[in-house]
Amino acid sequence: MRIAERMSRLGTETAFEVLAAARLLEAQGRDIVHLEIGEPDFPTPDFIIEAAYRAMREGQTHYGPAAGLADLREALAEHVSRTRQVEVSLEQVVITPGAKPIIFYSVLALIEKGDEVILPDPGFPIYESVVRFAEGVPVMVPLRERLGFRWDLDELRAAVTPRTRMIILNSPHNPTGAVLTEEDLHGIAELALRHDLIVLADEIYSEILYEGTHKSILSIPGMAERTILLDGFSKTFAMTGWRLGYGVMPVGLAPHVIRLVINSVSCTATFTQWAGLAALRGPHDEVRQMVEAFRKRRDFIVDGLNRIEGITCHRPQGAFYVFPNVQALGLRSGALATKLLREYGVAVLSGTAFGAAGEGYLRISYAASLEALQKGLERIRQAARDLRVHGSSTGS
Repeated sequence: MRIAERMSRLGTETAFEVLAAARLLEAQGRDIVHLEIGEPDFPTPDFIIEAAYRAMREGQTHYGPAAGLADLREALAEHVSRTRQVEVSLEQVVITPGAKPIIFYSVLALIEKGDEVILPDPGFPIYESVVRFAEGVPVMVPLRERLGFRWDLDELRAAVTPRTRMIILNSPHNPTGAVLTEEDLHGIAELALRHDLIVLADEIYSEILYEGTHKSILSIPGMAERTILLDGFSKTFAMTGWRLGYGVMPVGLAPHVIRLVINSVSCTATFTQWAGLAALRGPHDEVRQMVEAFRKRRDFIVDGLNRIEGITCHRPQGAFYVFPNVQALGLRSGALATKLLREYGVAVLSGTAFGAAGEGYLRISYAASLEALQKGLERIRQAARDLRVHGSSTGS
């Protein structure tokens, strides 16, 4: 069968590949500590499940509007207006099965062949994948560890050319947990306004924040007309499998995104949207408890990693990932991640799964129990000790 050339431009998400490899080892009897996958290990709150069950019982199991249910779109418009301090209308909200489609639809609707899109490096790999698929040109601007894994604004300015069409930002950030400052956001907004750029702001981790309150570029004057906000229910409400996300975008873009919805998935499952409405209306006690648990886990794993000779780890401000620097261990990131899985039974991701600037780092998800984190740390500590004693050729 002849496969279309465009498929060669479409990447993947390494976390799922590593998860599959880890599951295969488990099937062979190995004990594996899972620190690779990025999803809350908490159950979806019962009241959300009950709302979905009630909706199904009431017949909400058929096609719905392509843009999403008006009740949920209105509630999301009110939510975004309140949390981002900017007036948002129902017409700007498009609901999708998960938040990833907002990346896909935005790029397909706006990026022409040869258009440049500035991306964070390291960054969520789907950004680059989708830009290449649309025949755009990804321009990778490194995030600097010395700045807490944020952009150097001078480097960002230097990356803008007459072909630049879009900037994609992610805060709180996957894979580093970094959070952009108000100064960062104003610098990016100034670039977007001066050069007539679109900003795709991935804020899927906006509620998983450990210091201060979430800041959005959408709130900056002049940016509502050129910002696409991506958010969803997966991370905040432990609803990854429900596939419920949304975009908030300029009114003129929404009809084009809705046409892409019609041509691809028709609509988002109706009963999941009623569950999402229940989630949005609260109570949010379990969300706060989950974030507090993540805070404790963050501190536990950061402190533990920093006690391992050859590893240093920045303390992230949001999301549920750490991005430790492992350069002193003497192995490339991919080789180290493979060694940790195969020889020590701990599944993590190579920093290079998120871009070339991830070389020398690992991504570790702390969306796991303290017991699992403790076991994972012990195995990583043993691996680091073996590498110091025996070099890269010997495991345990």
